[in-house]
Amino acid sequence: MTEWDLTPVLAKYLDPQLVIGLLEFLENKEIYPSEEIFKYKVDILDKNNLLDYLVHVYENYNMAVPKELLEKKAKLAEETNRVTSELQEVFAALGDLDEQQQLQVQLQSKQLFSPEKVNLLYDFARMNYSSAQYAQAIGFLNTYQMLITPQDKNYVNVMWGNLVCSILALEYKQALDHFNVIKGYIDNSNFTPTQALQQRTWLIHWGLFIFFNIEQGRDMLVELFFDTKSMGNKNAQNPYLNAIQTSCPHILRYLSAAVITHRQRRNCMKDLVRFIQQESYNYRDPITEFVECLYVNFDFDGAQKKLRDCEVVIRIDFFLTGCIDDFIQNARLFIFEIFCQIHECISINMIADKLNMTNDDAERWIVKLIRDAHFDAKIDSKNGHVIMGTQALSQYHQLIEKTKAMRLRTEMLAVNIEKTLHKKADRSMWN
Repeated sequence: MTEWDLTPVLAKYLDPQLVIGLLEFLENKEIYPSEEIFKYKVDILDKNNLLDYLVHVYENYNMAVPKELLEKKAKLAEETNRVTSELQEVFAALGDLDEQQQLQVQLQSKQLFSPEKVNLLYDFARMNYSSAQYAQAIGFLNTYQMLITPQDKNYVNVMWGNLVCSILALEYKQALDHFNVIKGYIDNSNFTPTQALQQRTWLIHWGLFIFFNIEQGRDMLVELFFDTKSMGNKNAQNPYLNAIQTSCPHILRYLSAAVITHRQRRNCMKDLVRFIQQESYNYRDPITEFVECLYVNFDFDGAQKKLRDCEVVIRIDFFLTGCIDDFIQNARLFIFEIFCQIHECISINMIADKLNMTNDDAERWIVKLIRDAHFDAKIDSKNGHVIMGTQALSQYHQLIEKTKAMRLRTEMLAVNIEKTLHKKADRSMWN
């Protein structure tokens, strides 16, 4: 299972406190030794001055808190008290003002407060963040942002601070608002291409906490990468897809899972399949391989095996574990739909085998599917068959169905030709 764990890769793009949540999830899954998880927690928290959290970790493991840590924590408390005292003037000036009055204070802030005093607000917000006082940290960040201009060196950091504090406070709707603010800022700023790529890569990773924790969040994730503007213009390159290709191909796991569970997944699947094929040399896992087996190779036995692996991957993935039922249900639906496009009469026993279900469960699932999805099919329980196309089709619809079948066969021929050409090219390179 460690082979499919992406935590070491994801951690490179996440805030330290976000990484701690992933480590605690892995500890509950017992994938790694508890001692190893403890070591990583201590290392991350100590390096990032998250001392309150670090003390809690020691206590949670029933270990004595090091004396040096307690001394360091006491010094931080003294520093917090000092900064609080120095900021009383700012708090008194801004505390009871309405929005219009605060705007007036903002315009006069250079006369009211020294730059050093304004910057103390930023430091104080970071202190609250380190102490897991996320709501307070957001309040001080907003006050600080009110007193600075977009040209300030910490302006971007304030937006990211609001985002991470909202995520850690489990205020995901609020976090989505901050996510969109940062996205708009990146898209309309004067970042260099390298800087914009870095910012988008971070935003994609931090956004995973939002997209897999809010209603219709997975749909939003799909729209981030397959927006209508980019899909309508083949020459337009979605900058977030470009970020996956350039910096983080492992995000394909989450994009694939989101498309499979998307309400309008059929509209996005073609684009996803093409993208997976392009990036197959950079990243593969059971979820992307499931899509390839089904839509590229039409390998139903392979898709069945990969679906079993997908279930393991999803159970050990911090972000995907909550959508395992949706994923399995929709993955089975994909298998059934593609299989039905190729065959007219299907054995229920065969479907059960390919979907990893018992015969009775498969029959009930097919009955429900036919009823809910309005499939043109009926169940022959006596012979254990699903018979497709029970209604007489007009010549127009017959032509459509034949065209669909021709398209599938053409795609299979194209795949086989491409494989043959690749093999010939590889041989010519070595000759």
